[in-house]
Amino acid sequence: MISELNAGQGNVNVEGVIVEKAETRSMNKYGKELRVANAILEDSSGRIKLTLWNDDTSRFKEGDKIKIANGYVSEFQGEKQLTSGKFGSIEKLQDSDKSEDSKSSKPKAELDIKKADPADEFSEEDFREEPIEEEVY
Repeated sequence: MISELNAGQGNVNVEGVIVEKAETRSMNKYGKELRVANAILEDSSGRIKLTLWNDDTSRFKEGDKIKIANGYVSEFQGEKQLTSGKFGSIEKLQDSDKSEDSKSSKPKAELDIKKADPADEFSEEDFREEPIEEEVY
C-alpha cells in the first residue's frame, strides 16, 4: 500500500492507478540523453509521486493501472518519490472495468512488462542526488 512506503525503502511492490502525468522532458546526464516524466500513482491508501524514465514515459498514461515490482522510494524536499529503478519493473494491468465479464474474473492479464536493461550503465543512485522537479511556467 502506498501509505506504508518510506523514503529509502527498496524492493517495493505496489499496485495503483496513474491519476496524473506531466509532459515528458529530455535531459542529458553523463553524456546520455534521457527522458523523464513525473506522475502521481494512487491506491486506496494514498498517493505518491512516480518518476517514469525513458521508454516508460510513453508506455504509460493517465488512467493506467500498473504494478511496480522491486521499486525504490526516495525523498526530495520532504516529498516521497517512487521509481522502478535499474532493477525493478513496471507492468500495465488489464482494467477489469472495461470487460463485460469483469464481475466474475479478476484483472490478471499482464499486457506490458518492462525489464531492467542489463546494458544500462547508470544505476538508480545516479539519479537520487538530483530528483526531477516540475517545471513552473
